Amino acid sequence: MAFEPGDVVFLKSGGQSMTVASVDEDSVECLWLSEEGELFRETVPSIVLTAAPSEDDDLEDEDESHHEDAEDEEEDDEDAEEEDEDEPAKKRK
Repeated sequence: MAFEPGDVVFLKSGGQSMTVASVDEDSVECLWLSEEGELFRETVPSIVLTAAPSEDDDLEDEDESHHEDAEDEEEDDEDAEEEDEDEPAKKRK
């Protein structure tokens, strides 16, 4: 995968998110902040990095889950209406 300056990446093995500062042929210079706020800068082989999910991916996931939640609510409403329709019939018996 080709990285560009400004991309957010992670080590494939995990860890904090890092920002790509520059890219060479086989290495990527990354910046990140420690939990104490100290700035780190390190060059690592590009093979050990993976791109962080983009905000667009997150928005699509939220849209899909919201859509699924809305469908579940509609099914619950339909079930409740069916129960209400059956109720008068039960009372008449």
